[in-house]
Amino acid sequence: MHALRHRGPDARGVETHVVADGVIHLGHARLSIIDLTDGGRQPMHSGDGRYAVVFNGEIYNYKELREELKTQGFRFTSNSDTEVLLAAWAAWGAACLPRLVGMFAFAMLDRQSATLTCVRDAFGIKPFFYAQENENFLFASEAPALLALKSAKAQLNWQRAYDYLVYGGYDGHPETFFDGVLQLMPGHMLVVNLATKSVGAPERWWTPRITERRDLSFEYAAELVRENFLQSIRLHLRSDVPLGAALSGGVDSSAVVCAMRHVAPDHPIHTFSYVAAGSELNEEKWADLVNQHVGAVAHKVIVTPQELARDLDDMIRAQGEPFGSTSIYAQYRVYQLAKENGITVTLDGQGADEMLAGYSGYPGPRLRSLLETGHWIQAAQFLNAWAQWPDRNRVAGLKLTLTEMTDGAVFQALRRLRGQLNTPAWIRDEALRQHDVNVRHPRNRPALNERGRRVVAELAHSLTKRGLPSLLRHGDRNSMRFSIESRVPFLTLEQAELLLSLPEHFLISQGGETKSVFRAAMRGIVPDEILDRKDKIGFQTPEQLWLTSMSGTVREWLREDIGLAFLDQPAILREFDDIIGGRKAFSWQVWRWINFIRWHQHFLA
Repeated sequence: MHALRHRGPDARGVETHVVADGVIHLGHARLSIIDLTDGGRQPMHSGDGRYAVVFNGEIYNYKELREELKTQGFRFTSNSDTEVLLAAWAAWGAACLPRLVGMFAFAMLDRQSATLTCVRDAFGIKPFFYAQENENFLFASEAPALLALKSAKAQLNWQRAYDYLVYGGYDGHPETFFDGVLQLMPGHMLVVNLATKSVGAPERWWTPRITERRDLSFEYAAELVRENFLQSIRLHLRSDVPLGAALSGGVDSSAVVCAMRHVAPDHPIHTFSYVAAGSELNEEKWADLVNQHVGAVAHKVIVTPQELARDLDDMIRAQGEPFGSTSIYAQYRVYQLAKENGITVTLDGQGADEMLAGYSGYPGPRLRSLLETGHWIQAAQFLNAWAQWPDRNRVAGLKLTLTEMTDGAVFQALRRLRGQLNTPAWIRDEALRQHDVNVRHPRNRPALNERGRRVVAELAHSLTKRGLPSLLRHGDRNSMRFSIESRVPFLTLEQAELLLSLPEHFLISQGGETKSVFRAAMRGIVPDEILDRKDKIGFQTPEQLWLTSMSGTVREWLREDIGLAFLDQPAILREFDDIIGGRKAFSWQVWRWINFIRWHQHFLA
């Protein structure tokens, strides 16, 4: 509980139950958001005493569900969404899950059936870690808290370490960086049978579908997207504590802030932005435009390399596992700024890119969809139009298409031709093979395979397996480090199911415009200057400038021998010196070295 104190500083509850000759300990650290009275304390019990729950997250449509449950005879003694969750589970069991608009990870004890059901929301917005040790089943919201429950010392998962260091992969697999510690994947649940002391295999309770709807015009689809998004914003504004928004100035976060003003004209809005002063990545002018448009109170933070060095260890401890880049530090400071200004809840634009074909517009999957359905001329036209946008070109588009359409040995050969080695010079591959580590690039393909639907298949995959899980982890740990609840209104089942059913050219237009249907939906709500932006930055940081300006400190970090047989740290130092000396190109590899070595020192030394 002490290890989770930052996630719930307002109250603690611990209970012990004996069920079917087993002893169950339930603990909860509460961050009070809805119903600030003791009526919202956890663990919470159903009225008949059958169920007990510990629940992390929010059910935004709890008021509507409560009214429906009242008609079925349920009585409520609080205004808490937790009490509604208990009643919904009692009424409908696991069938209630698709009806919950919210983010959640919970463990539901059923004394009658002697089961503990563990559930994670469809997108994995809230975390759930678990492990089995001897006859014990352990679970927690964060890996460090789970490690505190284990009697054995934590050990490194070599496969996850290799995948991260060489390919930058993380968070898309049930296994974590800690050997034997698992995460319940998004949209999954598992049941622990307390009578037999057995743990069932995780099962999906939600699976994305990508079947195309053909009954919608582009204009009508935009109306539906607009209606769904505004309704989601209304629900996400429900809070009994001060609320604000993280604002980068891009389309997604700007849409959230402008929609907040649209649905709540008199609601005070506080925005929190990272300013990359003196860098081409600076989006301050766009954030200023949005703040002026909605009349928001703006709060900004400027970050220096010295501050990164100062806060690095705290951020690594907060994240619990290695992560992708220093952009996570910009987000860390935004949440710290919100905390300093008395905010407890923020709204964030996360998830929009993975639902709306953002980033660079998924050109490989889109061209594959066109080619395999015989639209050769449209494919050529799309490539030419797509290449006219910033930071794009035809050669890059063709390379991405070739990568999309190859697999197996051909894919591995193309990687080698590009100089992407499975065992770079600073990896000792023999040590990895002795530990049965797979040293091939983990080709992570979408499970859904439908001709002409390659973009939405990739989006569905990104929502639950590759991409979004890591972004949601960053946001959850950074926000909760400062006891702030970060809400993501793009991520509702209704919106996901609508967007994944649309024709692909509604999402990425024939002219190469990303998020096309959403830009159309937000006309009149978001300033045209924002909707017409062609670049994408987000909370990106000038990573090369930061890390090279503190190269002396970084070199000392990399010199700390962590004693891993597969990691050649002298070779890492030589390559780092080549990068700093300009003899080799800078890449995100530098950050991965730093992050992994510092993380290992904190958690596994």
